Amino acid sequence: MQTRNTVQRQIVLRTVQSMHDHPTAETIYEVVAKEHPSISKATVYRNLNQLAAQGAVRRVPIPSGADRFDFNVCDHYHVRCTGCGAVFDVQMPYLNDLIGQVEDASGVQVDRYDILFEGVCAACRGE
Repeated sequence: MQTRNTVQRQIVLRTVQSMHDHPTAETIYEVVAKEHPSISKATVYRNLNQLAAQGAVRRVPIPSGADRFDFNVCDHYHVRCTGCGAVFDVQMPYLNDLIGQVEDASGVQVDRYDILFEGVCAACRGE
């Protein structure tokens, strides 16, 4: 099913593209609502889900926390600081053959995967 490209969806997309800190849906809504108070939270959440399903933004699943959204839809990894909760891009080559290796080792056909590293960022360590 094809979805319409609405004005609200474009506002949400532009907002995510302007935020480079992997915001939550709630944070995105707060930014949108400041400039467009007539847009409801449900509209922002629905459009984020549609944009992620279309591949226009990337959903970063966070175990035991709110999913984050990323304007960078290229294949890359993320790390989450267990101290402050910030999510960062990992600047390293993407392992393109990882799915093949997992399929060969397990016999399972992999459709998708997410890798999220967790640790303590330099700011939380006081560096």
